[in-house]
Parts: sequence; C-alpha cells; structure tokens
Amino acid sequence: MITYDHNLGWRADDDANELMAEAFGNLVYEREKGVVGYYNLPFDSGLIVSEAEAYAASSDAVRNCDTIAVIGIGGSSLGAKAVDSILRPRSPEAKRLLFLENPDPVDIEEKFDTLQKEKTLFIVISKSGTTVETISIFKAAVERFGLDLDGEDRERVIAITDEGSPLCHFIDRHGLKAYTIPHNVGGRFSVLSSVGIVPLTLAGYDTRSILSGASEMVERFFDAQEEHLLIKAAFIASSWREYRINVVFAYASRLEDFTKWYVQLWGESLGKIDRCGNRVGPTPVGHIGPVDQHSFLQLVMQGPRDKSVTFIKVEDFEKSLKIPDIRLEHIEKSDYLNGHTFNELINAECDATMESLAGEGIPVDSITMSRADERSVGELIAYYELLTSLTGAMLHINTYDQPGVETGKRILAKKFEKG
Repeated sequence: MITYDHNLGWRADDDANELMAEAFGNLVYEREKGVVGYYNLPFDSGLIVSEAEAYAASSDAVRNCDTIAVIGIGGSSLGAKAVDSILRPRSPEAKRLLFLENPDPVDIEEKFDTLQKEKTLFIVISKSGTTVETISIFKAAVERFGLDLDGEDRERVIAITDEGSPLCHFIDRHGLKAYTIPHNVGGRFSVLSSVGIVPLTLAGYDTRSILSGASEMVERFFDAQEEHLLIKAAFIASSWREYRINVVFAYASRLEDFTKWYVQLWGESLGKIDRCGNRVGPTPVGHIGPVDQHSFLQLVMQGPRDKSVTFIKVEDFEKSLKIPDIRLEHIEKSDYLNGHTFNELINAECDATMESLAGEGIPVDSITMSRADERSVGELIAYYELLTSLTGAMLHINTYDQPGVETGKRILAKKFEKG
C-alpha cells in the first residue's frame, strides 16, 4: 500500500483544470486505441509469468543455474535492476541477477570473472535487436564462455526483443528461446513486459504480485480515482520553467536503482521540443537520503529556487535494529536517540527534511510505501509511468520517442565506419 501527499504551494485554476482534463482524455485515447501499450502490461503479462514458470520447471539450464546474467542497457535493464534491488532483502533465496550494461572493459571482465558457465543463464535484451553496447557484450560472453549456441548451450541463452528484429532472426537461426516485446511499448516503459518479468520470474520473484499492484493503480487511475497524479503533472507542466529540476530523495538504500530508472524514464520521455518548437522538460535528479542530504540538500535549501522535491520513504523496513542504549564518553550529544530503531531514525530524518523545505516555500510531495513489497513496487512503477505520460501530454510533446538519442547513435556508427 502506498499513500501520497503534496505541499506544492499551487492550486489549479480553470486553465489547469482544462489541461488536466485534456491530458486524461489523451491517455484514455492512447489506451483504448492501442497507441501506447504499457497501460495493459499489468493485465496481460500474467501470461508471460505462466510461460516463464513453465520454462523454468522444464529447463535444466534454469533449474541448475544460480546466476542470471542480464545483458541489456537503459530500458532493457534499469527496471528489472530496480525491482531486484528493492525486493532482494525480502527474497534472499532468489537467484542472483547480474546486469551487464556498460561497455566498460574493467566492469565487464570483473563481472565475467564471477560467472561459471554451467551455473549461469544468459538473457540478452534489446528491443531494436541492434543495440551496440548489448550486442557487443553478448559477443564477448559468447567468446569468453565458449557458448555453443547450436549445441549444449542452447538452453543457456534467452533473447528478449521485438518480433522481426535482427536479434529475433539470430535467435530463430539458432533455435534459441525468445520472448517478444509489444511493438507499442517503448523500452523505458517496458519493465512490466517480458523485459522485466522474464528475468525476475526466472530468478524466483513473485511477479504476479508486482503485476497486481500495478494493475490496481492503473485501474484506479482510469476510473478517475487518482486525482493527485493529475494535480502533480499539471504543477510540473505549468511551472517547470520556474522549478526546472525535480529531485527525488529516496529514504532507503535499496531504492537507489529505482531513482536511476526514474531518471531515464523522466529524462528520455520529457526532454523534448514541443509542438511550438520550444525546448521543454524538467531535469530529473535522483538521490538517497540521508546520505545525500549531507551534500545536495544545502543547494536545495539555499541555492537557486529552481527545484521541487519528491520524498519516497518506507514506513516499515521490517527490521528491528535498534540504536544501543549505551553512553560513549565525549559523544553523548546524540544519546537522545538511544533505544530508538534505525527505522524510526531514517523516517524522522525524512519528515524533518521535508518539513524544513516546505517551510522555505519549496514545493514538496511525498510517497510513503507501507512496506517495500511486491505490490508496492508494482504500484510505484505504474505511478511514475502514468505521471510521465500525463506530464508529457500537458507539455504537448511526443512522450514516447527519443530523437536526441538517435542522433548520437548515428554519429557513433560513422566514427567506426571511418576507422
């Protein structure tokens, strides 16, 4: 269960109400006409869970592995990585998920050194089927581990890609296991498709509960029961030129990878040129409190007033670790915390920081997860995806393309062609 609260110092006027109604209508249209497919993933991906569970039960490679090496980058890895980080403390028996994302040779070699072929399942993920970082790392894995793709290692490799992509043709050529991504689901919105559901299910996570949490949020939203989403999106879209940066302070270490997923979702979706030719988009920043309070908070509090702040906290960490009730000479100043739990401490820090910023007139809002469990994770994913689509609609942009990224890809290809 998640609760939402905001102190944005902003009230919707008639123009904002019209903007919210138009944006909601746009999302309804996108869903009903099948223009955008991620809205249906929480309901449709149960079939993928069933198929992955059946495959896990029948495949020696899956049963015998202790590590799943996920080869992908950006939307092909960040979502599953975030879910794994959040749920790992609740599911210590889950198979290890190792993410091979960055074409950093030191990182690749260090991660390869931790793998044994006989105990590893390789999942290569690329929606286009041509992602250069992903395909290059996959080639390195094939060579390093001597993967026999036409023989004994056929069950050891799975691909997730668009139907008809070059990677799909490669998989067909070798008769390997493959899952597809719906054509109307973009990579950064794909965590609840096979992109995230397959590796997480094969690892042993309760992905049905993740989908359940997400589906309930989507249903409530389209039943007009989540007005706070519309209000927040309207605030962001209406005031982003003043509050150009949206900072997420997540008060749990296991949410760090979630903040990275949020940065990609937000940045790649909302940094665009609108229909009038204006460059638009609030800048996303992800931090972990209280760690980053000791660095970035000063800038928020007394620096330029160009930031809004979202706080994410976990009400119950399900850990009873206490601050010992002992006195240490010369450092008694913090003894008032003795006997309290670390759960109490970190959430009190979150509340105090949020209160201090609100007192300075800085727009803040909070997301409180009762527990960091599967249903809450699913709801949180759906919340941010819907918020992104609403904000994009209100900014009058194409939320789902990424032409700026494509330019860099073309330049990269030319550099190697010249070489």
